[in-house]
Amino acid sequence: MGPRLGHRPLIFLDVDGVLIPFGARWTRRDRSSTEADADAFSGVGNPLLDRLDPADGRRLLALECQLVWATTWMAEANEIISPRLGLPALPVVEWPESDEEPERGLHWKTVVLTRWAAGRPFVWLDDETTDTDRRWVAVHHPRPALLHPVDPGEGLTAATFSAVRRWLGQCNDSA
Repeated sequence: MGPRLGHRPLIFLDVDGVLIPFGARWTRRDRSSTEADADAFSGVGNPLLDRLDPADGRRLLALECQLVWATTWMAEANEIISPRLGLPALPVVEWPESDEEPERGLHWKTVVLTRWAAGRPFVWLDDETTDTDRRWVAVHHPRPALLHPVDPGEGLTAATFSAVRRWLGQCNDSA
């Protein structure tokens, strides 16, 4: 039996460049005109949404972690992205309104996500993390954390999921 929900590692998910790659990784060519019309009517006719791969939702759910939106899409991720990936509504990190600049070289999400994790192990899938973020988290977070860089041209790949599964196995072995 796996860990209880409150003890499972978190997976912080960015959208742009991660779930929606900037390169044409995949396109839904089988959309009916009714689906396209519904998207246009609802105002979400963003052509980049066709780059979402519903298989990513299944692969993310199979990781048995608590998935959390860590994106500037905020609540719209649950309204627009989750249904297309077959995901339930996920918790959303609320970004503070602040003009304060992060430490030199540190991503603006790093401190907020580390605090949000509240000592729980976490994976952060983003296309903008750097070694500076990894070093900062290693010093300021008491539990294991994987800041996995995602190539924004490709988005999530089989290698991404393999790296996360491997890390989760090591994380569970050390628990």
